Amino acid sequence: MAVRFPAPVAFDGRYVRLVPLALSHVPDLYLAGGGDDAVWRWLPTTTPRSMAEMSAIAEQRLAQQAAGEAVVFTVLPRSTERPAGWIAYLDISLADERVDIGWNWLDRSLWGTSAHLETHFILLHHAFEDLGFGRVQWQLDDLDQASQNAVSRIGGIREGVLRRHFRRVDGSWCDTVYYSLVATEWPAVRDRWVNSWILDGPSPLL
Repeated sequence: MAVRFPAPVAFDGRYVRLVPLALSHVPDLYLAGGGDDAVWRWLPTTTPRSMAEMSAIAEQRLAQQAAGEAVVFTVLPRSTERPAGWIAYLDISLADERVDIGWNWLDRSLWGTSAHLETHFILLHHAFEDLGFGRVQWQLDDLDQASQNAVSRIGGIREGVLRRHFRRVDGSWCDTVYYSLVATEWPAVRDRWVNSWILDGPSPLL
C-alpha cells in the first residue's frame, strides 16, 4: 500500500469519537482542561487560563495543520458527546512512512480510562490499516509516567531516551522517551485487543 497523508476526518469508536478540531469546540475544551496545570504539564505550551488563551492555542494548532505539519482531532467521549481534549498526527514523513501521535491532552477524569486508550488505538489503526504507514511513534517526557503507562498498555514499545532533548516551557530540560510500533508488530497488537479486549467489548473499527 502506498502511504497516504492523513486527512481531518471523523472516526467512531466504542468509547470516543474523534472529529476534526474546530474553533467551535473551544468553549467545551476550556471547560475540560482550562486552568488545569496537571492537564498541560507535559505539553509544549502554557496552561490556558482564559477562553481567549485556549482559542489561541487551538488557532495555532489549526495553523500548523494548514501548513501540513499536523492533523488535529477533538476527542468526544461517548458518555457526554462534548469536546474533552485533542490528539494529533504530527511529524508526518511520507518518504520514511513514519508518523507521530502526540499533543494529546484530556479532561483528567478520562486519564487511563478505556476512552483514553481507544483514542490512541483509533489513530494507530488508521495509520497502519488505512494510510499504510510503517512506523508510528510517540515522543514523551521522561517524567510523564502516566502517558508512558498508557502507551505501554496500548502496545507501544519503549525504545530509548534522548537526553536534554528540548527545553520545557518552564525553562527546565526535558529528556524525551521514544515509544513506537512498526507495521510488522501491528497485527499482533491488533489481535491482542481483539482476543482479550481491554476496552470491555469489540471496537467498531475491528
